[in-house]
Amino acid sequence: MTPSDYEYLRKLLKERSGLDLSADKQYLVESRLLPLARKSSLPGISELVEKMKGGANALTAEVVEAMTTNETFFFRDKIPFDHLRETIIPAMTQARAARRALRIWCAASSTGQEPYSIAMCLKEAGSLLSGWRTEIIATDLSLAVLEKSKAGIFSQFEVQRGLPIGLLVKYFTQNGELWQINAEIRSMVQHRQLNLLQDFSHLGVFDIIFCRNVLIYFDQNTKTNIFERLSRMMEPDGVLALGAAESVVGITNTFKPYPDRRGLYRPNIAPVIRVGVGASTLVPQTLRAVAAAR
Repeated sequence: MTPSDYEYLRKLLKERSGLDLSADKQYLVESRLLPLARKSSLPGISELVEKMKGGANALTAEVVEAMTTNETFFFRDKIPFDHLRETIIPAMTQARAARRALRIWCAASSTGQEPYSIAMCLKEAGSLLSGWRTEIIATDLSLAVLEKSKAGIFSQFEVQRGLPIGLLVKYFTQNGELWQINAEIRSMVQHRQLNLLQDFSHLGVFDIIFCRNVLIYFDQNTKTNIFERLSRMMEPDGVLALGAAESVVGITNTFKPYPDRRGLYRPNIAPVIRVGVGASTLVPQTLRAVAAAR
């Protein structure tokens, strides 16, 4: 791969996906694109680039997909899912007692381990969410990973990474060396193709957004823009979950850390507690603490 080939790919990936490759990532490009070149009967990446420049749109889409498909596994980093079970769901069930509905967006959902981890957390909440309407929207740039996610079929290696054995037995069916998550959990997740660089306001307003381990690949201006747009799609007391290596600090003022919960953030506006007929008048402890601090 020549320096000009690499610069062409850097620019293309930045424009199409927001992926911001530094000058020292040639090894990553080669490791992901050489197999694609061979599959396309091309001797190397230079020939792959030439074919793309000639207008091979399908090949260009494959290149973007190969470079933006990131690692994922069930209950990745564990802590955000502990927070979801122990803090977020109990607080939300009190704050939304009147409407009994919860909307969650899992951005950059990849092959489905994260949205299905969220779905299992909701299912395990039991009576707390009994009779509630819950909605999980899983989005990704790649159609291929969305199709895999829809099928809900995982290898032995995939289910052994982060998935507790109790949940495997409870929610999966084995077929040879593969495991499929059951239809009830699959039905809890809606899949849609989405590029975070483009407008996503049509998705509506959410109570919880998981946008984890994707913003680290973007430059600072792109991160700031995405954070600002995310904040406009959240309830005032909504919760944003980021990856372990991600933060809003020094990037945006539209979010602030959730008290004592690493990796969680809230819109930087005063929380609004909806009170109406049949609504609980109890305000979650974390929100009471915030109100008192104001």
